[in-house]
Amino acid sequence: MRRYCGSLRKKDVGKDVVVKGWVQRTRNLGALVFADIRDREGVVQIVGGKEVGALRPEWVVEIKGKVEEREVKNPSLSTGEIEIKVESMKVLSKAKIPPFHVLDEVDVSEEVRLRYRYIDLRRPRMQRNIILRHRMAMVARTYLDSLGFIEVETPILTKSTPEGARDFLVPSRNYKGKFYALPQSPQLFKQLLMISGLDRYFQLAKCFRDEDLRADRQPEFTQIDVEMSFPQEEQIIEITEGLLKEMFAASGINISVPFPQLTYREAMNRYGSDKPDLRIPYKIDDLTEMSMGGGNRIIEEVIYSGGKLLGMKIPNGLTRKEIDSLNSFIKELSGDGIFWLKIEDGIRGNLKGNEEWKEKLCDSLDLHKGDTAVFVAGKGIKELMGSLRVKAARIKGDVEEGMKFLWVRDFPLFELDSEGNLTSNHHPFTSPANEDVSILEREPLKALSRTYDVVLNGIELGGGGIRINDAELQRKILKILGIEESRFSFLIEALEHGAPPHGGIALGFDRIVMMAAGEESIRDVIAFPKTTSGLCLLTGTPSDVDKPQLRDLGIKITSS
Repeated sequence: MRRYCGSLRKKDVGKDVVVKGWVQRTRNLGALVFADIRDREGVVQIVGGKEVGALRPEWVVEIKGKVEEREVKNPSLSTGEIEIKVESMKVLSKAKIPPFHVLDEVDVSEEVRLRYRYIDLRRPRMQRNIILRHRMAMVARTYLDSLGFIEVETPILTKSTPEGARDFLVPSRNYKGKFYALPQSPQLFKQLLMISGLDRYFQLAKCFRDEDLRADRQPEFTQIDVEMSFPQEEQIIEITEGLLKEMFAASGINISVPFPQLTYREAMNRYGSDKPDLRIPYKIDDLTEMSMGGGNRIIEEVIYSGGKLLGMKIPNGLTRKEIDSLNSFIKELSGDGIFWLKIEDGIRGNLKGNEEWKEKLCDSLDLHKGDTAVFVAGKGIKELMGSLRVKAARIKGDVEEGMKFLWVRDFPLFELDSEGNLTSNHHPFTSPANEDVSILEREPLKALSRTYDVVLNGIELGGGGIRINDAELQRKILKILGIEESRFSFLIEALEHGAPPHGGIALGFDRIVMMAAGEESIRDVIAFPKTTSGLCLLTGTPSDVDKPQLRDLGIKITSS
Protein backbone atom coordinates (compact mmCIF):
# COMPACT_ATOMS: atom_id res chain seq x y z
CA MET A 1 0.00 0.00 0.00
CA ARG A 2 1.12 3.57 -0.63
CA ARG A 3 2.45 5.42 2.39
CA TYR A 4 3.72 8.95 2.90
CA CYS A 5 7.51 8.90 3.22
CA GLY A 6 7.51 10.76 6.51
CA SER A 7 4.80 8.60 8.08
CA LEU A 8 6.83 5.37 8.39
CA ARG A 9 8.05 4.29 11.81
CA LYS A 10 9.72 1.35 13.57
CA LYS A 11 6.30 -0.32 14.02
CA ASP A 12 6.14 -0.66 10.22
CA VAL A 13 9.21 -2.95 10.05
CA GLY A 14 8.39 -5.99 7.90
CA LYS A 15 5.62 -4.31 5.93
CA ASP A 16 5.56 -4.09 2.12
CA VAL A 17 5.02 -0.46 1.15
CA VAL A 18 4.94 1.87 -1.82
CA VAL A 19 6.24 5.42 -1.51
CA LYS A 20 6.16 8.13 -4.16
CA GLY A 21 8.05 11.39 -4.02
CA TRP A 22 11.11 13.43 -4.95
CA VAL A 23 14.73 12.31 -4.71
CA GLN A 24 16.51 14.55 -2.21
CA ARG A 25 20.01 13.05 -2.42
CA THR A 26 21.90 9.80 -3.06
CA ARG A 27 24.95 8.27 -1.34
CA ASN A 28 26.93 5.58 -3.15
CA LEU A 29 28.82 3.22 -0.82
CA GLY A 30 29.83 0.73 -3.51
CA ALA A 31 27.76 -2.40 -3.10
CA LEU A 32 24.92 -0.44 -1.54
CA VAL A 33 23.43 2.86 -2.67
CA PHE A 34 21.25 4.96 -0.35
CA ALA A 35 18.81 7.69 -1.32
CA ASP A 36 16.46 10.00 0.57
CA ILE A 37 12.95 10.23 -0.85
CA ARG A 38 10.84 13.23 0.17
CA ASP A 39 7.15 14.09 0.16
CA ARG A 40 5.04 16.56 2.14
CA GLU A 41 5.23 14.48 5.33
CA GLY A 42 9.02 14.13 5.42
CA VAL A 43 11.96 12.03 4.23
CA VAL A 44 12.64 8.29 4.25
CA GLN A 45 15.84 6.47 3.35
CA ILE A 46 15.81 3.75 0.69
CA VAL A 47 18.60 1.26 0.03
CA GLY A 48 19.30 -0.65 -3.16
CA GLY A 49 21.82 -1.32 -5.89
CA LYS A 50 23.11 0.52 -8.92
CA GLU A 51 19.58 1.40 -10.08
CA VAL A 52 19.28 3.68 -7.04
CA GLY A 53 22.62 5.25 -7.89
CA ALA A 54 21.22 6.37 -11.24
CA LEU A 55 18.72 8.66 -9.54
CA ARG A 56 19.24 12.42 -9.56
CA PRO A 57 17.97 15.21 -7.28
CA GLU A 58 14.30 16.17 -7.73
CA TRP A 59 13.42 13.23 -9.96
CA VAL A 60 9.97 11.88 -9.12
CA VAL A 61 10.01 8.18 -8.33
CA GLU A 62 7.85 5.29 -7.18
CA ILE A 63 9.53 2.84 -4.79
CA LYS A 64 8.19 -0.57 -3.80
CA GLY A 65 9.94 -2.40 -1.01
CA LYS A 66 10.01 -3.73 2.52
CA VAL A 67 10.48 -1.65 5.65
CA GLU A 68 13.59 -2.71 7.60
CA GLU A 69 15.26 -1.48 10.75
CA ARG A 70 18.34 0.66 10.11
CA GLU A 71 21.70 -0.43 11.45
CA VAL A 72 22.81 3.18 11.88
CA LYS A 73 19.98 5.25 13.34
CA ASN A 74 19.44 8.94 12.56
CA PRO A 75 17.77 10.58 15.59
CA SER A 76 17.30 13.87 13.70
CA LEU A 77 14.73 12.23 11.40
CA SER A 78 11.27 11.04 12.41
CA THR A 79 11.94 8.04 10.12
CA GLY A 80 15.52 7.65 11.38
CA GLU A 81 15.02 4.13 12.78
CA ILE A 82 13.93 2.52 9.51
CA GLU A 83 14.67 2.34 5.78
CA ILE A 84 13.05 0.76 2.75
CA LYS A 85 14.85 -2.06 0.95
CA VAL A 86 14.06 -1.50 -2.73
CA GLU A 87 12.35 -4.35 -4.56
CA SER A 88 11.28 -2.34 -7.62
CA MET A 89 11.60 1.25 -8.72
CA LYS A 90 9.98 3.40 -11.38
CA VAL A 91 11.08 6.88 -12.50
CA LEU A 92 7.87 8.86 -12.97
CA SER A 93 9.52 12.10 -14.05
CA LYS A 94 13.06 13.37 -14.59
CA ALA A 95 14.06 16.89 -13.59
CA LYS A 96 16.51 19.57 -14.59
CA ILE A 97 19.16 20.57 -12.08
CA PRO A 98 17.15 22.78 -9.67
CA PRO A 99 18.06 26.49 -9.34
CA PHE A 100 18.66 25.96 -5.61
CA HIS A 101 18.75 23.11 -3.12
CA VAL A 102 15.47 22.01 -1.58
CA LEU A 103 16.53 22.61 2.01
CA ASP A 104 14.99 24.55 4.88
CA GLU A 105 17.82 27.08 4.90
CA VAL A 106 18.97 28.01 1.44
CA ASP A 107 21.28 30.84 0.40
CA VAL A 108 19.26 32.28 -2.47
CA SER A 109 17.48 35.57 -3.05
CA GLU A 110 13.75 35.92 -2.55
CA GLU A 111 13.43 36.91 -6.21
CA VAL A 112 14.81 33.52 -7.28
CA ARG A 113 12.59 31.74 -4.76
CA LEU A 114 9.50 33.49 -6.12
CA ARG A 115 10.54 32.90 -9.75
CA TYR A 116 10.72 29.16 -9.03
CA ARG A 117 8.00 29.09 -6.39
CA TYR A 118 7.05 25.47 -7.20
CA ILE A 119 10.61 24.49 -6.18
CA ASP A 120 10.56 26.76 -3.14
CA LEU A 121 7.30 25.21 -1.96
CA ARG A 122 8.97 21.79 -1.85
CA ARG A 123 11.13 22.95 1.06
CA PRO A 124 9.98 21.43 4.38
CA ARG A 125 9.68 24.85 6.02
CA MET A 126 7.37 26.13 3.29
CA GLN A 127 5.29 22.96 3.30
CA ARG A 128 4.89 23.27 7.07
CA ASN A 129 3.70 26.86 6.62
CA ILE A 130 1.13 26.01 3.95
CA ILE A 131 -0.17 23.03 5.94
CA LEU A 132 -0.36 25.21 9.08
CA ARG A 133 -2.35 27.77 7.09
CA HIS A 134 -4.82 25.03 6.10
CA ARG A 135 -5.18 23.81 9.68
CA MET A 136 -5.73 27.30 11.06
CA ALA A 137 -8.39 27.96 8.41
CA MET A 138 -10.18 24.75 9.33
CA VAL A 139 -10.03 25.64 13.05
CA ALA A 140 -11.50 29.08 12.33
CA ARG A 141 -14.38 27.61 10.35
CA THR A 142 -15.11 24.95 12.97
CA TYR A 143 -14.98 27.45 15.86
CA LEU A 144 -17.26 30.01 14.22
CA ASP A 145 -19.66 27.32 13.03
CA SER A 146 -19.92 26.06 16.60
CA LEU A 147 -21.11 29.54 17.66
CA GLY A 148 -23.83 29.67 15.02
CA PHE A 149 -22.00 31.75 12.40
CA ILE A 150 -22.84 31.07 8.76
CA GLU A 151 -20.22 31.31 6.01
CA VAL A 152 -21.49 33.41 3.10
CA GLU A 153 -19.52 34.26 -0.04
CA THR A 154 -19.79 37.90 -1.07
CA PRO A 155 -19.09 39.28 -4.57
CA ILE A 156 -15.62 39.75 -6.01
CA LEU A 157 -16.86 42.08 -8.75
CA THR A 158 -18.42 45.02 -6.94
CA LYS A 159 -18.73 48.81 -6.80
CA SER A 160 -15.79 51.16 -6.35
CA THR A 161 -16.13 52.88 -2.97
CA PRO A 162 -13.80 55.06 -0.87
CA GLU A 163 -12.39 52.81 1.86
CA GLY A 164 -8.93 54.29 2.38
CA ALA A 165 -6.92 52.66 -0.42
CA ARG A 166 -7.01 52.54 -4.20
CA ASP A 167 -9.31 50.02 -5.84
CA PHE A 168 -8.28 47.52 -8.47
CA LEU A 169 -10.66 48.28 -11.35
CA VAL A 170 -12.08 45.76 -13.82
CA PRO A 171 -13.46 47.17 -17.09
CA SER A 172 -16.84 45.98 -18.31
CA ARG A 173 -17.04 44.70 -21.90
CA ASN A 174 -20.83 45.02 -22.10
CA TYR A 175 -20.93 48.48 -20.52
CA LYS A 176 -17.96 50.24 -22.05
CA GLY A 177 -16.55 53.05 -19.96
CA LYS A 178 -17.89 51.51 -16.75
CA PHE A 179 -15.93 49.47 -14.23
CA TYR A 180 -16.28 46.92 -11.50
CA ALA A 181 -13.91 47.07 -8.55
CA LEU A 182 -12.30 44.20 -6.67
CA PRO A 183 -13.36 44.48 -3.01
CA GLN A 184 -11.06 46.05 -0.44
CA SER A 185 -13.23 44.23 2.09
CA PRO A 186 -16.73 42.71 2.21
CA GLN A 187 -17.76 45.55 4.55
CA LEU A 188 -20.96 46.71 2.85
CA PHE A 189 -22.16 43.25 1.91
CA LYS A 190 -21.76 41.91 5.43
CA GLN A 191 -23.80 44.84 6.70
CA LEU A 192 -26.46 44.03 4.12
CA LEU A 193 -26.44 40.44 5.37
CA MET A 194 -27.25 41.71 8.87
CA ILE A 195 -30.15 43.70 7.43
CA SER A 196 -31.19 40.49 5.65
CA GLY A 197 -31.63 38.70 8.98
CA LEU A 198 -28.59 36.38 8.71
CA ASP A 199 -27.51 37.54 12.14
CA ARG A 200 -24.14 35.76 12.38
CA TYR A 201 -21.90 35.78 9.29
CA PHE A 202 -18.28 34.92 8.58
CA GLN A 203 -16.10 34.42 5.56
CA LEU A 204 -12.48 33.72 4.71
CA ALA A 205 -12.59 36.55 2.23
CA LYS A 206 -10.22 37.49 -0.57
CA CYS A 207 -9.59 41.24 -0.54
CA PHE A 208 -7.67 43.55 -2.87
CA ARG A 209 -5.95 46.89 -2.33
CA ASP A 210 -3.84 48.76 -4.86
CA GLU A 211 -1.45 50.31 -2.37
CA ASP A 212 2.24 50.44 -1.54
CA LEU A 213 3.41 47.10 -0.20
CA ARG A 214 5.42 46.04 2.87
CA ALA A 215 6.46 42.78 4.48
CA ASP A 216 2.98 42.38 5.96
CA ARG A 217 1.02 43.67 2.93
CA GLN A 218 0.03 42.16 -0.42
CA PRO A 219 -2.19 43.49 -3.23
CA GLU A 220 -4.44 40.48 -2.59
CA PHE A 221 -4.85 39.05 0.86
CA THR A 222 -7.21 36.98 2.98
CA GLN A 223 -9.12 38.15 6.00
CA ILE A 224 -11.39 36.36 8.44
CA ASP A 225 -14.47 38.54 8.20
CA VAL A 226 -17.02 38.35 11.03
CA GLU A 227 -20.26 40.26 11.61
CA MET A 228 -23.16 39.79 14.02
CA SER A 229 -26.43 41.50 14.92
CA PHE A 230 -27.41 42.88 18.32
CA PRO A 231 -23.86 42.76 19.76
CA GLN A 232 -22.02 44.66 22.43
CA GLU A 233 -18.34 45.39 21.90
CA GLU A 234 -17.32 43.03 24.70
CA GLN A 235 -19.20 40.15 23.07
CA ILE A 236 -17.30 40.55 19.79
CA ILE A 237 -14.02 40.88 21.68
CA GLU A 238 -14.69 37.69 23.65
CA ILE A 239 -15.56 35.72 20.49
CA THR A 240 -12.43 37.01 18.75
CA GLU A 241 -10.19 36.06 21.67
CA GLY A 242 -11.64 32.54 21.64
CA LEU A 243 -11.06 32.30 17.89
CA LEU A 244 -7.42 33.39 18.16
CA LYS A 245 -6.83 31.05 21.09
CA GLU A 246 -8.09 28.09 19.04
CA MET A 247 -6.15 29.11 15.92
CA PHE A 248 -2.83 29.52 17.72
CA ALA A 249 -3.38 26.24 19.54
CA ALA A 250 -3.35 24.59 16.09
CA SER A 251 0.30 25.63 15.83
CA GLY A 252 1.13 24.43 19.34
CA ILE A 253 1.04 27.91 20.88
CA ASN A 254 -1.05 28.46 24.01
CA ILE A 255 -2.23 32.02 24.58
CA SER A 256 -4.00 33.46 27.61
CA VAL A 257 -7.30 35.28 27.45
CA PRO A 258 -8.67 37.83 28.07
CA PHE A 259 -6.20 40.23 26.48
CA PRO A 260 -5.36 43.54 28.20
CA GLN A 261 -7.11 46.63 26.85
CA LEU A 262 -6.04 50.23 26.35
CA THR A 263 -7.86 53.18 24.88
CA TYR A 264 -6.33 54.79 21.80
CA ARG A 265 -5.38 57.80 23.90
CA GLU A 266 -3.67 55.65 26.54
CA ALA A 267 -1.74 53.71 23.88
CA MET A 268 -0.50 56.88 22.19
CA ASN A 269 0.45 58.56 25.46
CA ARG A 270 2.31 55.57 26.93
CA TYR A 271 3.81 54.00 23.83
CA GLY A 272 3.55 56.52 20.96
CA SER A 273 1.70 53.97 18.83
CA ASP A 274 -1.84 52.69 18.28
CA LYS A 275 -0.36 49.20 17.91
CA PRO A 276 2.27 49.07 20.65
CA ASP A 277 4.61 46.13 21.17
CA LEU A 278 4.11 45.18 24.81
CA ARG A 279 7.21 42.99 24.78
CA ILE A 280 9.17 46.23 25.10
CA PRO A 281 9.22 47.42 28.75
CA TYR A 282 9.87 51.12 27.98
CA LYS A 283 7.15 53.73 28.53
CA ILE A 284 6.93 57.34 27.41
CA ASP A 285 6.45 60.19 29.88
CA ASP A 286 5.10 63.66 29.13
CA LEU A 287 7.51 66.06 30.86
CA THR A 288 6.11 69.26 29.39
CA GLU A 289 4.58 70.78 32.50
CA MET A 290 7.73 70.45 34.62
CA SER A 291 9.97 71.87 31.90
CA MET A 292 8.94 75.53 31.88
CA GLY A 293 11.63 77.43 33.76
CA GLY A 294 14.09 74.59 33.38
CA GLY A 295 16.62 76.86 31.74
CA ASN A 296 16.59 75.30 28.27
CA ARG A 297 15.66 78.03 25.80
CA ILE A 298 15.04 75.66 22.87
CA ILE A 299 12.63 73.47 24.82
CA GLU A 300 10.84 76.43 26.35
CA GLU A 301 10.26 77.92 22.88
CA VAL A 302 8.87 74.58 21.72
CA ILE A 303 6.45 74.52 24.67
CA TYR A 304 5.42 78.17 24.16
CA SER A 305 4.51 77.31 20.54
CA GLY A 306 2.29 74.41 21.61
CA GLY A 307 4.80 71.57 21.51
CA LYS A 308 5.79 69.00 24.10
CA LEU A 309 8.81 67.43 25.74
CA LEU A 310 8.56 63.63 25.88
CA GLY A 311 11.08 61.43 27.66
CA MET A 312 11.81 57.74 28.13
CA LYS A 313 14.00 55.75 30.50
CA ILE A 314 16.44 53.20 29.03
CA PRO A 315 17.50 50.90 31.90
CA ASN A 316 21.21 50.04 32.12
CA GLY A 317 22.07 52.88 29.83
CA LEU A 318 23.20 53.52 26.29
CA THR A 319 26.72 53.85 24.92
CA ARG A 320 27.66 57.02 23.09
CA LYS A 321 27.62 55.05 19.83
CA GLU A 322 24.07 53.86 20.56
CA ILE A 323 22.98 57.40 21.41
CA ASP A 324 24.43 58.67 18.12
CA SER A 325 22.60 55.90 16.28
CA LEU A 326 19.28 56.91 17.84
CA ASN A 327 19.95 60.56 17.06
CA SER A 328 20.55 59.72 13.38
CA PHE A 329 17.45 57.53 13.35
CA ILE A 330 15.23 60.39 14.57
CA LYS A 331 16.69 62.76 11.98
CA GLU A 332 15.96 60.21 9.25
CA LEU A 333 12.32 60.39 10.40
CA SER A 334 12.42 64.19 9.94
CA GLY A 335 12.89 64.91 13.64
CA ASP A 336 15.37 67.40 15.06
CA GLY A 337 17.37 64.79 16.94
CA ILE A 338 17.33 63.70 20.56
CA PHE A 339 18.37 65.09 23.93
CA TRP A 340 19.81 62.71 26.50
CA LEU A 341 20.87 62.43 30.11
CA LYS A 342 22.84 59.68 31.82
CA ILE A 343 23.43 59.09 35.51
CA GLU A 344 27.00 58.11 36.32
CA ASP A 345 28.98 60.14 38.84
CA GLY A 346 26.41 62.90 38.56
CA ILE A 347 24.17 63.77 35.61
CA ARG A 348 25.72 64.25 32.20
CA GLY A 349 24.40 64.58 28.66
CA ASN A 350 23.50 67.10 25.98
CA LEU A 351 20.30 68.33 27.66
CA LYS A 352 21.19 71.82 28.84
CA GLY A 353 19.38 73.49 31.74
CA ASN A 354 19.61 74.11 35.46
CA GLU A 355 20.60 71.22 37.72
CA GLU A 356 17.41 71.33 39.77
CA TRP A 357 15.29 70.77 36.64
CA LYS A 358 17.48 67.94 35.39
CA GLU A 359 17.24 66.28 38.81
CA LYS A 360 13.43 66.56 38.63
CA LEU A 361 13.48 64.90 35.19
CA CYS A 362 15.61 62.06 36.53
CA ASP A 363 13.31 61.59 39.54
CA SER A 364 10.20 61.63 37.35
CA LEU A 365 11.68 58.95 35.06
CA ASP A 366 12.99 56.95 38.05
CA LEU A 367 16.56 57.02 36.75
CA HIS A 368 19.30 55.22 38.71
CA LYS A 369 23.04 54.97 38.25
CA GLY A 370 23.83 53.60 34.79
CA ASP A 371 20.43 54.47 33.29
CA THR A 372 19.98 56.78 30.31
CA ALA A 373 17.00 58.98 29.46
CA VAL A 374 16.26 60.11 25.91
CA PHE A 375 14.02 63.05 25.04
CA VAL A 376 12.31 64.48 21.97
CA ALA A 377 10.79 67.96 21.79
CA GLY A 378 8.36 69.37 19.25
CA LYS A 379 4.80 69.27 17.94
CA GLY A 380 3.05 66.03 17.00
CA ILE A 381 5.95 63.91 18.28
CA LYS A 382 4.13 61.00 19.91
CA GLU A 383 4.59 58.67 16.94
CA LEU A 384 8.19 59.83 16.57
CA MET A 385 8.79 58.91 20.19
CA GLY A 386 7.03 55.60 19.60
CA SER A 387 9.43 54.78 16.79
CA LEU A 388 12.36 55.74 19.04
CA ARG A 389 11.02 53.37 21.71
CA VAL A 390 11.08 50.42 19.32
CA LYS A 391 14.47 51.30 17.87
CA ALA A 392 16.09 51.70 21.28
CA ALA A 393 14.70 48.36 22.49
CA ARG A 394 16.09 46.57 19.46
CA ILE A 395 19.49 48.17 19.89
CA LYS A 396 19.55 47.15 23.56
CA GLY A 397 18.03 43.72 22.99
CA ASP A 398 15.22 44.60 25.40
CA VAL A 399 12.44 42.83 23.46
CA GLU A 400 10.97 39.98 25.48
CA GLU A 401 10.23 36.56 24.01
CA GLY A 402 6.68 35.32 23.60
CA MET A 403 3.41 36.76 22.40
CA LYS A 404 1.80 39.86 23.86
CA PHE A 405 -1.76 40.51 22.72
CA LEU A 406 -3.59 43.77 23.28
CA TRP A 407 -6.88 45.44 22.45
CA VAL A 408 -6.78 49.13 21.53
CA ARG A 409 -10.22 50.75 21.76
CA ASP A 410 -12.09 54.01 21.30
CA PHE A 411 -10.25 55.40 18.29
CA PRO A 412 -11.07 58.88 17.01
CA LEU A 413 -13.96 58.71 14.54
CA PHE A 414 -12.17 61.09 12.15
CA GLU A 415 -8.63 62.17 11.38
CA LEU A 416 -6.92 64.51 8.93
CA ASP A 417 -5.21 63.11 5.85
CA SER A 418 -1.87 64.33 4.49
CA GLU A 419 -3.63 67.21 2.72
CA GLY A 420 -5.53 68.33 5.81
CA ASN A 421 -8.89 66.93 4.77
CA LEU A 422 -11.22 65.13 7.16
CA THR A 423 -11.28 61.37 6.66
CA SER A 424 -12.49 58.28 8.54
CA ASN A 425 -10.08 56.68 10.98
CA HIS A 426 -11.55 53.22 10.23
CA HIS A 427 -14.25 53.62 7.55
CA PRO A 428 -17.35 55.80 6.95
CA PHE A 429 -19.76 53.19 8.34
CA THR A 430 -18.34 53.18 11.88
CA SER A 431 -20.66 54.24 14.66
CA PRO A 432 -19.62 57.23 16.74
CA ALA A 433 -19.58 56.88 20.52
CA ASN A 434 -23.14 57.52 21.74
CA GLU A 435 -22.08 60.51 23.84
CA ASP A 436 -20.30 62.15 20.87
CA VAL A 437 -23.15 62.18 18.34
CA SER A 438 -24.03 65.74 19.36
CA ILE A 439 -20.57 67.13 18.49
CA LEU A 440 -20.10 65.46 15.10
CA GLU A 441 -20.65 68.58 13.04
CA ARG A 442 -19.34 71.10 15.56
CA GLU A 443 -16.12 69.35 16.69
CA PRO A 444 -15.66 66.27 14.49
CA LEU A 445 -12.03 65.64 15.48
CA LYS A 446 -13.05 65.28 19.14
CA ALA A 447 -15.58 62.54 18.42
CA LEU A 448 -14.64 58.98 19.38
CA SER A 449 -15.83 55.79 17.71
CA ARG A 450 -17.04 52.40 18.90
CA THR A 451 -13.97 50.61 17.60
CA TYR A 452 -11.39 48.04 18.68
CA ASP A 453 -8.17 46.73 17.12
CA VAL A 454 -6.38 43.57 18.20
CA VAL A 455 -2.57 43.83 18.27
CA LEU A 456 0.15 41.20 18.66
CA ASN A 457 3.80 42.14 19.27
CA GLY A 458 3.35 45.53 17.62
CA ILE A 459 1.47 44.17 14.60
CA GLU A 460 -2.20 44.89 14.02
CA LEU A 461 -3.96 41.57 13.45
CA GLY A 462 -7.35 43.09 12.79
CA GLY A 463 -9.86 45.74 13.59
CA GLY A 464 -13.56 46.18 13.91
CA GLY A 465 -16.35 48.18 15.38
CA ILE A 466 -20.04 48.75 15.82
CA ARG A 467 -21.64 49.99 12.60
CA ILE A 468 -24.15 52.74 11.92
CA ASN A 469 -27.64 51.26 11.64
CA ASP A 470 -29.55 54.53 11.31
CA ALA A 471 -29.97 56.00 7.82
CA GLU A 472 -30.03 59.63 8.97
CA LEU A 473 -26.84 59.24 11.00
CA GLN A 474 -25.15 57.56 8.03
CA ARG A 475 -26.20 60.46 5.81
CA LYS A 476 -24.73 62.91 8.33
CA ILE A 477 -21.38 61.09 8.46
CA LEU A 478 -21.12 60.99 4.67
CA LYS A 479 -21.92 64.71 4.50
CA ILE A 480 -19.27 65.56 7.10
CA LEU A 481 -16.71 63.58 5.07
CA GLY A 482 -17.76 65.25 1.83
CA ILE A 483 -18.80 61.93 0.26
CA GLU A 484 -21.71 62.00 -2.16
CA GLU A 485 -24.67 60.12 -0.72
CA SER A 486 -25.42 58.69 -4.18
CA ARG A 487 -22.30 56.50 -3.97
CA PHE A 488 -23.95 54.57 -1.14
CA SER A 489 -27.62 55.00 -2.03
CA PHE A 490 -28.12 51.21 -1.92
CA LEU A 491 -26.83 51.08 1.67
CA ILE A 492 -28.91 54.08 2.78
CA GLU A 493 -32.02 52.52 1.29
CA ALA A 494 -31.28 49.21 3.02
CA LEU A 495 -30.85 50.99 6.37
CA GLU A 496 -34.33 52.47 5.89
CA HIS A 497 -35.85 48.98 5.73
CA GLY A 498 -35.17 47.87 9.30
CA ALA A 499 -31.49 47.50 10.17
CA PRO A 500 -30.58 45.82 13.46
CA PRO A 501 -27.67 47.13 15.53
CA HIS A 502 -24.64 45.23 14.23
CA GLY A 503 -20.86 45.07 14.37
CA GLY A 504 -17.94 42.79 13.77
CA ILE A 505 -14.28 42.48 13.02
CA ALA A 506 -11.90 41.67 10.17
CA LEU A 507 -8.75 39.72 11.03
CA GLY A 508 -5.73 39.52 8.75
CA PHE A 509 -5.49 35.77 8.20
CA ASP A 510 -2.09 35.98 6.46
CA ARG A 511 -0.63 37.95 9.38
CA ILE A 512 -2.04 35.52 11.95
CA VAL A 513 -0.46 32.55 10.16
CA MET A 514 2.80 34.49 9.77
CA MET A 515 2.98 35.10 13.52
CA ALA A 516 2.04 31.51 14.39
CA ALA A 517 4.66 30.17 11.97
CA GLY A 518 7.37 32.48 13.34
CA GLU A 519 7.93 34.12 9.96
CA GLU A 520 8.74 37.78 9.33
CA SER A 521 6.87 38.16 6.02
CA ILE A 522 3.39 37.09 4.95
CA ARG A 523 4.95 36.06 1.64
CA ASP A 524 6.28 32.98 3.44
CA VAL A 525 2.80 31.77 4.36
CA ILE A 526 1.08 32.46 1.02
CA ALA A 527 1.49 29.85 -1.70
CA PHE A 528 1.92 32.26 -4.62
CA PRO A 529 2.57 35.80 -3.35
CA LYS A 530 3.57 38.95 -5.19
CA THR A 531 6.83 40.83 -4.63
CA THR A 532 6.95 44.06 -2.63
CA SER A 533 6.44 45.88 -5.95
CA GLY A 534 3.33 43.84 -6.77
CA LEU A 535 4.89 41.53 -9.38
CA CYS A 536 4.28 37.81 -9.80
CA LEU A 537 7.72 36.63 -10.90
CA LEU A 538 6.44 33.11 -11.52
CA THR A 539 3.86 34.02 -14.17
CA GLY A 540 5.26 37.39 -15.25
CA THR A 541 2.27 39.48 -14.27
CA PRO A 542 1.08 42.16 -14.60
CA SER A 543 1.51 41.67 -18.34
CA ASP A 544 0.47 43.13 -21.67
CA VAL A 545 -2.78 41.99 -23.25
CA ASP A 546 -3.69 41.67 -26.90
CA LYS A 547 -5.06 44.72 -28.73
CA PRO A 548 -8.29 42.89 -29.67
CA GLN A 549 -9.00 42.36 -25.94
CA LEU A 550 -8.50 46.05 -25.25
CA ARG A 551 -10.66 46.95 -28.24
CA ASP A 552 -13.51 44.75 -26.91
CA LEU A 553 -13.30 46.64 -23.62
CA GLY A 554 -13.19 50.06 -25.25
CA ILE A 555 -9.74 50.75 -23.79
CA LYS A 556 -6.83 52.45 -25.50
CA ILE A 557 -3.36 52.55 -23.94
CA THR A 558 -1.70 55.97 -24.10
CA SER A 559 1.78 56.94 -22.98
CA SER A 560 1.81 59.02 -19.81
